[in-house]
Amino acid sequence: MKLIINKLNNMMRKAALMAGMVLLLISCDDFGDTNIDPNNPSNARPELLLTDAQRFVDNKVGAFTGNLWVQYMAETQYNDDSRYGNANADFNGWYTGPLKNLQTIIDLNTNEETRVDALSGGSNANQIAVARILKVYFFHMMTDRWGYIPYSEALVGSENFSPQYDSQEEIYLSLIDELKAAVAQMDGGPGVNGDILFSGEMGQWEVFANSLRARIALRMADTGQSSVAATEFADAVNSGVTSVDISYPYLASAANENPWYTRFRTRTDYAISDVLADYMKGLDDLRVTKYANPAPDVSNNDGGAILNEIVGMPYDVESPGDITNSAISFPGAAIGAGGPSVGIQDAPLPIITVSEMYFAMAEAVERGWISGSAEQYYLDAIQASWEQWGVFDQAAYDAYVSTPEVAYSSASWDEKIGKQKWVALYPNGYEAWAEWRRLGYPELDPHPLALTAEVSIPVRQTSPTSEAQINEAAYNAAVSAQGADAPSTHLWWDID
Repeated sequence: MKLIINKLNNMMRKAALMAGMVLLLISCDDFGDTNIDPNNPSNARPELLLTDAQRFVDNKVGAFTGNLWVQYMAETQYNDDSRYGNANADFNGWYTGPLKNLQTIIDLNTNEETRVDALSGGSNANQIAVARILKVYFFHMMTDRWGYIPYSEALVGSENFSPQYDSQEEIYLSLIDELKAAVAQMDGGPGVNGDILFSGEMGQWEVFANSLRARIALRMADTGQSSVAATEFADAVNSGVTSVDISYPYLASAANENPWYTRFRTRTDYAISDVLADYMKGLDDLRVTKYANPAPDVSNNDGGAILNEIVGMPYDVESPGDITNSAISFPGAAIGAGGPSVGIQDAPLPIITVSEMYFAMAEAVERGWISGSAEQYYLDAIQASWEQWGVFDQAAYDAYVSTPEVAYSSASWDEKIGKQKWVALYPNGYEAWAEWRRLGYPELDPHPLALTAEVSIPVRQTSPTSEAQINEAAYNAAVSAQGADAPSTHLWWDID
């Protein structure tokens, strides 16, 4: 079962208009109350801000860059992104978009002059809690892409146009504290409105916060904060992590449709890579028949897919356009793409899955953080992934987990978990990229025609070029502390 909440299209239209509304809410203190219209609210409605902020989750779970860098997919026409041509990326939109909206929700529900009017969005405490949790989600994604970023001095508007950057260690410790504080302040009052993820169910927000905390704690397992990581992970699991897949809910409408569906409306730029397809086919992994569609040249056209009908696109080919569309397999309808045929417009995409949590618990047992059987958690993780994609068959599953490549070994737990987690995280590319950097598995070869200075898979994205110009001192201090502003600069938790 997935937590998929179908909201009315008019809510999405209202949320889409919200960005423009916020920009118009300019105070005119010099003119007293003469410009206040008593028939219209003078503050943004927090429920609309929440909906608009949540829609940016799509920018993480629906992004294509991570999918290319962990070689889930390969480009079929122009392969600049596969060759790391997009290693430089801009984070400013996150501050002016979802993070600003969430901070405004917190401000509206904190300020004595606005907190009563803000009750349209739910209880003050619950709105603040949800906004804090979502801020953690976005900041965690950002720091795992860029490393040092403006954090503690960000989101204060005109009070500071040149925020200092925080170290990833400082950010991580703060994110954990934020999640715990957010859960603690939930007050049992009305749940939040405008919530397209959990329909205002605060119990589900608590579970989401615990699951995020477990994810964050595990990421810093090999750092100097390993003891904190162990304590926080165990506490998050004991407090209750998700037992159902949490997915982003798209609509059968252009207002909020699956981004892979959008990409395949008129183009077929991405195919499943031969790296992933060949690995899965070699193990008779039935999930590949959901990850991709049959290649037309080998399909029997019965409406389904079998293993030998999946043909991966060569990831490192010099001229991808020389390979015909009919010879390769495009992403499957299960993720919304459905290329080259029509996909599923409202296909959900995973945010945090049961499989991910089981893999995390298997690793935690090996590290001595929690009790239990690492092997059983590992097997449960694989089964949960097969069930997630609707391919679970007991005999096929038993055969799969019995193969030497998959069968669990405590002596090589990092390799076993790393490889199987890589398969299971598809198509959440940025999350897979983070775990690949942390665990080092599978061993992926970089594109031989890389556009970066070094022929290696990037381990971070470089800061927006505007930062060196408009926030020069803070940017230079961050570059100096981090080592360099390069795709090859390892993050704090990326020890190997």
